[in-house]
Amino acid sequence: MAYADQQMSGNKITALIVVAILHVALGYALVTGLAYEAYKKVKEVTSAVNIEEEKPPELPPPPPPPKDAPPPPIVAPPPAITLPAPAPVLDTVQHAEPPEPPRPPVQLPPPPSPPPPRFTPKAATPKGNPGNWATSNDYPSRALREEREGSSGFRVSVGADGKVTSCEITRSSGSPDLDQATCDNVRRRARFTPATDGEGNPTTGSYASTIRWVIPKD
Repeated sequence: MAYADQQMSGNKITALIVVAILHVALGYALVTGLAYEAYKKVKEVTSAVNIEEEKPPELPPPPPPPKDAPPPPIVAPPPAITLPAPAPVLDTVQHAEPPEPPRPPVQLPPPPSPPPPRFTPKAATPKGNPGNWATSNDYPSRALREEREGSSGFRVSVGADGKVTSCEITRSSGSPDLDQATCDNVRRRARFTPATDGEGNPTTGSYASTIRWVIPKD
């Protein structure tokens, strides 16, 4: 390609030189009176020389795009940024509500009164003389030697059969052996008429009393 360009440029330069020489000769011929002959010769030489304009070199066609080339990526536009709207400012006015009036208390009907008993309930009563429940013969020997005296208060529970089921000291004599002798003798000797309820049936009851321990005089 470079050699062809150099050859074409050389032909053009040669043609330009020949044309310039011919113009000089034509001018000289006109001066010397040989204009007509020179014109004919110039015409023949000009006709013989074919000056071709230099054409730009042709560029090779671009290569075809590859068949398996992936399509260009699609770039999505960035999402629009939405700024939160400012919260509205509310003016609150507090109104004090009047207190509710007190409600009247609910009146409940009185409970029905129980029916009157058919019989008057009775407490347990001793059978015989309670003074015989403890005698001087029952005096604890140690308390007798030490000449200790006192009064022991007691309470007994009486069953529906009239027998003593339990005994407790409610007021001590100050001597444990005298208190113990009190409950032992009462449980052994005391008998009762049992208590009765409103229907007249025997029921449990209680009885309370006091035994006074006094040293017998000879």
